Amino acid sequence: MKRQKYPINREYFPLSLYTPTMTRKGIERANRLYREPKSIYRDPELIISKVNIPGYNDGEIELMLITPVDIERPAPCFYHIHGGGFVFEATSAHYRRAVSFAKEAECVVAFVRYRQGPDYTFPYPQEDCFAALVWLHEHAAEIGIDPDRIGIGGDSAGGTLAVTSCLMARDRETGIKPLFQLLIYPFLDRRGGESYRKYTDTPVWNSTLSKQVDQFINPNPEDTPLAYRSPVEADSLEGLPQAYIEVAEFDALRDDGILYSKLLQEAGIDVEFHDTHGTMHGYDYILKAPTTQLMQVLRIEYMKRKFGNEGSAR
Repeated sequence: MKRQKYPINREYFPLSLYTPTMTRKGIERANRLYREPKSIYRDPELIISKVNIPGYNDGEIELMLITPVDIERPAPCFYHIHGGGFVFEATSAHYRRAVSFAKEAECVVAFVRYRQGPDYTFPYPQEDCFAALVWLHEHAAEIGIDPDRIGIGGDSAGGTLAVTSCLMARDRETGIKPLFQLLIYPFLDRRGGESYRKYTDTPVWNSTLSKQVDQFINPNPEDTPLAYRSPVEADSLEGLPQAYIEVAEFDALRDDGILYSKLLQEAGIDVEFHDTHGTMHGYDYILKAPTTQLMQVLRIEYMKRKFGNEGSAR
């Protein structure tokens, strides 16, 4: 079947021609190519360290801490969870975005490497990311961050995991409540809305890929509570943090972000919503695209307001 053409902005060419292969071999091949950029370690404005922390089911996960050299302590912290369909590792763009958050929003960025499918299926990603949130809160003094100024966020599957971490923290009565959620084209509704039915062949991600990846990430749905697979179906969203939510125009997950924004507002939770145009899922992997740069500015402005850093200048 011939793929439909969509009026995606030219600024996203040639990414707008790319669609991943959703097979075990395709996933493994892609993950061999995804690496953290070595250049971030040479940035004189940053201190980058890694720590291994306890994960789910007696496992261990890696947490990268990206810290501006002259930051005042205790510092605000942004807990960054990368996307990738719960199967792909973080791309260079994810790490560079994290660096931008650290430097421009003036915060420590905690970048988690959680375990993923096909080897680690649900609820491993959810539980690993929640474990890292708990670790950050418990070790805040040790790493020089303010436990009351921890924001959380991510793109796509990372957005899912940010929300499930907030739900778990609330449901398990941990006393941990992130300052905000920053969600970029998140996956939040297993049922799919009209955009899911409409965008079956869009580049980077689409509903066909969502159906294909399910076998690798969620073979036993009964093992994971519904709210942690499909957050918009949670019995209640009350008590969750305020949110910044972005959606892309030609994206099967577009309606997820729209619905979640509506449900949060109905629960009395403040939401800043942005509807980007001429964009597809993953559009901000092209870091130099004008729309990407504009949205990154808006994300950072939001973070600085919530952290209380809006009046500072670097």
